[in-house]
Amino acid sequence: MKEILKMLEHKEYKKLRQQLEIMKPADIAEILEDLSHKNALFLFRLLPKDLAVEVFSHMSPYDQAKLSELFNVEELQQLVKELNFDDKIDFLEELPAQLVKRILKNAQVQERTLINQFLNYPEYSAGSLMTIEFVDLKKEMTAQEAIEHISKTGFKKETIYTCYVIDAYRKLEGIVSLKNIILAEENEKIENLMERDFISITTTEDQEEIAEIFKKYDLLAIPVVDLENRLVGIITVDDIIDTIEEENTEDFHKMAGLKPSKREYMDSSVLSLTKHRLPWLMILMITATFTGAIIKSFEEVISKVAALAVFIPMLMDNGGNAGSQSSTLVIRSMALGEIAPKDILKVIWKEFRVSLIVGLSLAILNFLRILLFENYPIAISLIVSVTIFITIILAEVIGGTLPILAKILKLDPAIMASPMLSTILDTLVLFTYFSISKAILHL
Repeated sequence: MKEILKMLEHKEYKKLRQQLEIMKPADIAEILEDLSHKNALFLFRLLPKDLAVEVFSHMSPYDQAKLSELFNVEELQQLVKELNFDDKIDFLEELPAQLVKRILKNAQVQERTLINQFLNYPEYSAGSLMTIEFVDLKKEMTAQEAIEHISKTGFKKETIYTCYVIDAYRKLEGIVSLKNIILAEENEKIENLMERDFISITTTEDQEEIAEIFKKYDLLAIPVVDLENRLVGIITVDDIIDTIEEENTEDFHKMAGLKPSKREYMDSSVLSLTKHRLPWLMILMITATFTGAIIKSFEEVISKVAALAVFIPMLMDNGGNAGSQSSTLVIRSMALGEIAPKDILKVIWKEFRVSLIVGLSLAILNFLRILLFENYPIAISLIVSVTIFITIILAEVIGGTLPILAKILKLDPAIMASPMLSTILDTLVLFTYFSISKAILHL
């Protein structure tokens, strides 16, 4: 970065261009994202056309949109024309509708139709992720004819390592690897080389399910078919990796009580960050009134035994932490496909057994700690310890169950993690604590 900035400052443009040409596109994209808009545009225009397209495809959607605002319409149309089809769709999805119309106005009729079709696929579906740049073959071809076909058409394809065998109506009949074609006899028919038992998905498949299929079968690419089994596109592993990253980021945001955002932290304005945080905080603040209401309803108990108030923070923290541990493990296991909604009773039974051991261990430890080191009466030690035992059981069972219930109700399980879970558990912990206190102290 320092070298690039120094060359820009001293106007060593020839040397700068030579330096950029030997760099990897992903590294150049990273540099462009850190430069001012003016310098980023200048640097981008220095790049050879083919390299510029590769660099642009490595930039984040937000930075692509920002940089494209500085292009004139002709530059933008040329760039869109050169992009791979799936990168083209991703880019156009981020642009304002009016600008997309201007770009498509000069596109060829067939390409414009295809782009409009792709832009209309539901977000996060296979149709919105796939590319049409794949190699298709006919089963009547020989291995030699297939190699010649790949040589002629494969240059601009997303991948040539896996080829797709279709009939005259574009129905998918099989898949064949480039390795098998090259190693086969020249006159061997593709029909004899292709695999008929293959994995495919439809255009409406959700991206989370697609990610699971890639992981389960160790795929590099997967064909996408319509309802009549006609091949319409493929999804490659590099695209699904980006999708997995987006899904994980979204889950992290939801688990922290944040509205998901596609923008990077440093690119987000203060107002944007505020808008994503404030709604959840307001909801949690309002729901926290239940906690206040419980404390108020047991005000008489606290006034008679003030020592009870000392242990409220510790009990609430224990409940929240135990619940978060349980929910995090279950949410992660659901994301990896290890737990399904039908396993809810198994999860409850397992979490109950774990909570018995954890709860009993913490209860005994706390009873001894309070009795020996804090000099409170046995009754107080007993109340706190019993509450901890019950709290841990409630927290771990509820923490493990809520994400699965969310999935059953077609909600994102991540919203049932902290801080929503903590708010629910705080209410239960306080109610349990004061109820046990009244019973033991006869208040």
